[in-house]
Amino acid sequence: MKKTFLYFVVVALLVVISHQLLAQQVVPRAQNTETKPALSDTAQANYQRKLSQYVLERRKYDDLSKTYWDSITVKRRIRSQKRITNQAILLEDYVLTQPPIYSGPEKPIDPSASTPEAPQLKKYIPVVADFLKAALEQFQFIPLRPRNEMEYKRVYARTAAEAGLTKEQVVRVYAFESGGNGKYDVQAGLEYDRPGVQAVSSALGYNQLLGARTVGLLAEQGNQFISRLEKQSESLSGVQKNQLIDRLFAFRRMIEFSKSVPNKWSEHVSIAQTTRGLAVHAVLLDVDIGPLLQTHNLLYLVDYAKSKGRKETLTAAELEMMNLTGAGNGFDMITMTADMQAVVPTSNFFEQSGYVANPIAVENNVVAKLIAATNSKMDEESKLQGAVDLTAAFKE
Repeated sequence: MKKTFLYFVVVALLVVISHQLLAQQVVPRAQNTETKPALSDTAQANYQRKLSQYVLERRKYDDLSKTYWDSITVKRRIRSQKRITNQAILLEDYVLTQPPIYSGPEKPIDPSASTPEAPQLKKYIPVVADFLKAALEQFQFIPLRPRNEMEYKRVYARTAAEAGLTKEQVVRVYAFESGGNGKYDVQAGLEYDRPGVQAVSSALGYNQLLGARTVGLLAEQGNQFISRLEKQSESLSGVQKNQLIDRLFAFRRMIEFSKSVPNKWSEHVSIAQTTRGLAVHAVLLDVDIGPLLQTHNLLYLVDYAKSKGRKETLTAAELEMMNLTGAGNGFDMITMTADMQAVVPTSNFFEQSGYVANPIAVENNVVAKLIAATNSKMDEESKLQGAVDLTAAFKE
């Protein structure tokens, strides 16, 4: 009897314990039982109404924007064909209205979302450290860095003067592009030492050359650069000569890589984004090679203008228009009449993405205003120490 009683007691205890364990598994702890309050029908309806309005307005804008930028492309082709056949460019050959601006509502936040939408991370833009690392790994190239900023400026001033560029052209373009105080390794977005700043493009150096432009210069002028540097090596001896010969060996391989694709801007853009393309961009940091590229970037524009019949020396602002928008677009801008410059929108000379990313062109939205703003910025930035030092380098 005692055994039977004890048996039932044990069974009862086991049942109680098992129920307690089951309850602990099934019922979450108090801190985990909180749930998001149910979204009211009114709030959900309000969100859907705002979303529909946003989608409608955004589609209208996107349609208008596409139509506008398609017309920019069409007009540009018309002007290009007219130049080939030596026909006069007329005012009607430009789009004379400004690009549409989105003025509708912002995209509403979905109140029913369990977590807020994470902000989109900005695409990482390679910086000087990446260029140097790639150059060493891909081509065993280590640029000879200047001992100080003035050394680079002296080499650049001497190279530019020998090529026929004027002091005014070189100094004022430098002032505009690098903020008047930029160093030889200054990169777009990193002009000022502030917390959290990031590079905004691969644009590097005194003239802010993009990686694709560096590739293009090597593809087009590489042999000329090699000849000049080989001649330079003949006047050297010892360690200096050996260092230059070693760099030339790697430089030749970089030139071969740059010539591995058709000589088109789109092709240069593509390979400039590869690891080997990043490596090529590092040549701008070399005190012997970099000034050559900086010089020929501007000299190409001068020669282009001459080939189109421009006999007068380009002003720095005119040179910058060609540097900013490309040789053909820039030449188009600087050769139109003053009356046309006063009314033709700057959007005619950009791709949509490039225009939107250029606040100076957007704010100064006709050609005359953009040229005037460029001159004004050059006047101010030329007073800064970097520009003053570059001016002095021309006198040495």
